[in-house]
Amino acid sequence: MLRAVRTIIDRPQLDAFGTLLPEDQFEVLTFLAEGFSPEEVYRDVVAGRRPARATPEPTEDLATAIANTSSRIRLVTEPDELADILAKPFAAWRVFLHPSQRRLAYRFSYNGPVQVSGGPGTGKTVVALHRVKHLLSRSPDSRVLLTTYTNALAASLRENLALLLDDADLLSRVDVTTVNAYAYRMVRELAGRVPSPVGDQEERRIWQQVAKQLGLPWTEQFLAQEYRHVVLAQGLRTVEDYLNATRKGRGTALGPLKRAQLWRAVDAFETALHTKGISTHLRICDDAARRMAEADRAAYGYTHVVVDEAQDLHPAQWRVLRAAVAPGPDDLFITGDPHQRIYDAHVSLAALGIQVTGRSSRLRINYRSTEEILTWSTGVLADEPVGDLGGEGADSLTGYRSLLHGRRPHVEGHSSEQAEVTALVERVRGWLGQGIRPSEIAVCTRFNLLLDKVGTRLEAAGVPTVKVKDNPAASTEGVRLATMHAMKGLEFRCVAVVGVTESAVPFAREVTPVEVDRLQHDSDMLRERCVLFVACTRAREALHVSWSGVPSPFLPTP
Repeated sequence: MLRAVRTIIDRPQLDAFGTLLPEDQFEVLTFLAEGFSPEEVYRDVVAGRRPARATPEPTEDLATAIANTSSRIRLVTEPDELADILAKPFAAWRVFLHPSQRRLAYRFSYNGPVQVSGGPGTGKTVVALHRVKHLLSRSPDSRVLLTTYTNALAASLRENLALLLDDADLLSRVDVTTVNAYAYRMVRELAGRVPSPVGDQEERRIWQQVAKQLGLPWTEQFLAQEYRHVVLAQGLRTVEDYLNATRKGRGTALGPLKRAQLWRAVDAFETALHTKGISTHLRICDDAARRMAEADRAAYGYTHVVVDEAQDLHPAQWRVLRAAVAPGPDDLFITGDPHQRIYDAHVSLAALGIQVTGRSSRLRINYRSTEEILTWSTGVLADEPVGDLGGEGADSLTGYRSLLHGRRPHVEGHSSEQAEVTALVERVRGWLGQGIRPSEIAVCTRFNLLLDKVGTRLEAAGVPTVKVKDNPAASTEGVRLATMHAMKGLEFRCVAVVGVTESAVPFAREVTPVEVDRLQHDSDMLRERCVLFVACTRAREALHVSWSGVPSPFLPTP
């Protein structure tokens, strides 16, 4: 094997070899490829695994091999021991740390921001939770902000962190919240008041009024995207800033006269928000970042910031996080997966003062789903190019694999929605009959209308249900019901994805027409694929996908 390894000269070639190499050796080579010195890798990776009683001579004795591999093998000598392992509640496995992840979470210190990426089920969130534990244990005075994108994810992080720490003193030094909630809090503290948040529909309605009032040639969708992806993304304050800005990622060229015309729309939009006493979430984040940059960080800052599901954060939200912690060792620990980007956020971390070069790692082993579910779900992305987490290149699922095996996903179409829901109810009852608890089953749809119909039919069949948006406790019994977007960051033994039709995925209203902006159209279509990919990869053991009428074009062909 040594002769073969010596032919590897770069990271892509190493990734290609990944499935052929033993996991330990592949991990060591990965650290070397990331720029760690041989001495560092031996100290942090190899020496940590070497048993204290190991002899320098190799041995073929199985008992010795098992004893020397305690991090991977549990020797069971009594039936009760095996029963104890298998009886562990699902929540306990959510914070289990594989040795290859442990080296990322418990490395004593990093010289600056750290980025950990990986596909669904690779344990990014678990690594983030353990990193919080490590940072708290290093200093009794440290304060950590653990943050993510949605309230449901924040609630899940809070629950699992409590399970991991089991220490009130440690928990008291961690704030678990969304970036938006933190930004609102900072604006309230630094400005005395905060505007009321406005929803997407109301925002578009105001843009529509502005376009009509000024007689603009652009749609409200185009104006909202320009405001989001250029003005707020770059923190532009004046028309001069906008005239000189680079509109990377936008497919419609705008000359100086059109930019000046569009900036009048920005002024009118912000005036309308101010008059109504409302604001968009991202505009409040932009305001928070600006105020925090001018304030004393000692009054509000943290020792460390740990970010989960980072792929969906907007540049304005990143500026808030950058302002929340002083640049330096162990300031930001970032986990995410660009293949799960479902909110159209494109970021260059380096441009925001978050330099992760030399401190980036990728997890490639899925510990959640079976290889059969993983392979089918990956087909939804159809090898579409995906930008990496830091916005500096492309990301790939090359070498991404599962060590688990099971049945292929059950995929079927129906003649009517009623027939589809009837089949779903039978599928759920079958899972329950296998001894699977209701709380370990999830049903998701693109829209709430179909989700409510599913819930009504399940309840009528005697199956308890609860909606994920209500943030139910883990102990609450009931099949979990959620939209595809709300499934982000969650996992279940069995998942049913219902209503996967051509009109739902992709949803035309969420896709920019090609003639309006070609680049945005391509980005929207990829985002729609990612929404379905995320929903399907929540399943651990069983995946059921169904539709009525014409199926989504994103579904992999047999």
